[in-house]
Amino acid sequence: MADIAKLVEELSKLTVLEAAELATALEEEWGVSAAAAVAVAGPAGGGEAAAVEEKDEFDVILTGDGGKKIQVIKEVRAITGLGLTEAKGLVEGAPKPLKEGVNKAEAEEIKGKIEAAGGTVELK
Repeated sequence: MADIAKLVEELSKLTVLEAAELATALEEEWGVSAAAAVAVAGPAGGGEAAAVEEKDEFDVILTGDGGKKIQVIKEVRAITGLGLTEAKGLVEGAPKPLKEGVNKAEAEEIKGKIEAAGGTVELK
């Protein structure tokens, strides 16, 4: 029983992606469906609340130009590759998404660039 408790403890440390990979590996190894493997393993964490899924994709939303519209438009053009008219429309129409479905590092980089230009950004 101590080994099972130890196994459950280790499994509860897995990320959602790692848990999905484990389910696939078990399905291939034992010829069972992922749903059956999860049912056999039981809930991770010994019945505690499910682990919060770590978000790996973000939408970068321009929320304002901070009174520095020209600098923000220049930065939006550099980030998105939009033309002047399109970038101006995006900045003037804030809140608007700049980029969608980007990883955390890229989202933080974009946020830093826009904020350095004087604009405000929200990550969702």
